[in-house]
Amino acid sequence: MTTPSAELVLARFPEDSRDQLRAWDASDEYLLRHLAQSGRALDGTVVVVGDRWGALTTALAAHAPVQVTDSFLTREATRANLVRNGADPAAVRLLTTQDAVPGRVDVLLVRVPKSLALLEDQLLRLAPAVHEGTLVVGTGMVKEIHTSTLKLFERILGPTRTSLAEKKARLIFCTPHPGLVPPANPWPLRYTLPDGIGPVSGRTVVNEAGVFCAERLDIGTRFFLQHLPYDGGGAGGAGRIVDLGCGNGVVGTAMALARPADEVLFADESYQAVAAAEATYRANVDDTAEHGKAEFRVGDGLTDVPEGSVDLVLNNPPFHSHQATTDATAWRMFAGARRALRPGGELWVVGNRHLGYHVKLRRLFGNSELVASDAKFVVLKAVRS
Repeated sequence: MTTPSAELVLARFPEDSRDQLRAWDASDEYLLRHLAQSGRALDGTVVVVGDRWGALTTALAAHAPVQVTDSFLTREATRANLVRNGADPAAVRLLTTQDAVPGRVDVLLVRVPKSLALLEDQLLRLAPAVHEGTLVVGTGMVKEIHTSTLKLFERILGPTRTSLAEKKARLIFCTPHPGLVPPANPWPLRYTLPDGIGPVSGRTVVNEAGVFCAERLDIGTRFFLQHLPYDGGGAGGAGRIVDLGCGNGVVGTAMALARPADEVLFADESYQAVAAAEATYRANVDDTAEHGKAEFRVGDGLTDVPEGSVDLVLNNPPFHSHQATTDATAWRMFAGARRALRPGGELWVVGNRHLGYHVKLRRLFGNSELVASDAKFVVLKAVRS
């Protein structure tokens, strides 16, 4: 990536020579170019929110920025990119969306996220630290910035306008209003699940901002919940279950309720998701000696889970990486599940029919069984030999 001050070599995480997707886009370049041309000194506390793969944080490393991200993969990419470009990772503070934000923010740079809810939550948490002299600049591709995006900045921080588009990217300029009182933060949200979906029927779901389908149960998960191996027969009485890509944890919570003697690991690369999963579990499961252990882990899939240590993996894989449509995430989840499963252990997957997950499962596992299907979704099972 060419910046006004340097040529940076950047990569996504985990690095894959077959991955042709860049670790930055035109919106990152536009923001850095604007900052260099504005003549505004980046003094005080510089906070970078929503950096996708650490491009902005790496480019601004000399200013000791504070990065706030919901993504474990972003944090790891940022660390690697800082080292790759000769910057000191110790000079940069890497915070998650679950950490306390700095008490004062003098420069706030926002890479607009896909989720408007996540942007709302982040701006509301940062608003008390923003002052009249704070420089606030947002950036994103034109397709990512809507009227609702601008209204959110205006409602929480102050008057907002946009730049002209360059290379299909746009900037957001917000002037903090000292007399503006931000609204109360509505996150996390709670809602009651419908009937007819197994052990979690009528139970409470807790959703953090940015977690998939924050205000209702999505139809794919609903279908999955209706066909899970609650009796243990589908995995020979599993002892350790993983809710991989757990989101709000409703799938893992359903298994914990149905099979109280089993251990359940809730795993996701999103800090918001794992926090929501733990809150959902705590709201519904009486975590006493009668129940198995629940574990909540933010990380890169199952890379840190010992090989052959898992009996059952349940997975509703995403097919987007930020704005890019890709099956790379699903493939890595399936491969990670196979490594973590014991011989005879099972991976259960729900997905849209057209995604053809059965082909990938047969390539990895040598088998794939159709458990259930409807007009839109399939539930598949693969067994590690």
